Amino acid sequence: MSPVRRCSRTACGRPAVATLTYVYADSTAVLGPLATYAEPHCYDLCAEHSERLTAPRGWEVVRLSDGSAPGRPSGDDLEALANAVREAARPQERAAEPGGKPGTGRNGDPMEVGRRGHLRVLRSPDN
Repeated sequence: MSPVRRCSRTACGRPAVATLTYVYADSTAVLGPLATYAEPHCYDLCAEHSERLTAPRGWEVVRLSDGSAPGRPSGDDLEALANAVREAARPQERAAEPGGKPGTGRNGDPMEVGRRGHLRVLRSPDN
């Protein structure tokens, strides 16, 4: 007997990576991570067959992730990333050092007041 469980599909000898269970009362097919042990009313599937799985008309397929595989970014993740990029692109006002001239930053350098792409707008030290 082989220690590696194989795909339940006919003529497929690839290693199983997921377990398929049918919930007949709810007309649902549940595809989740490979179960710890083989059960009589469950089907072990390889990666290819688990990705291509379809259910009968009127049935729903529920795909459970195991948490170890990286998931696709959600809308909230993408929005948070976009906000972080916008925040990083905003010009940063540097506080003038005490006793320094107005409109200058640290070490008497002109203060950046705007930015567009790679160009910076600097405040003139005489203003």
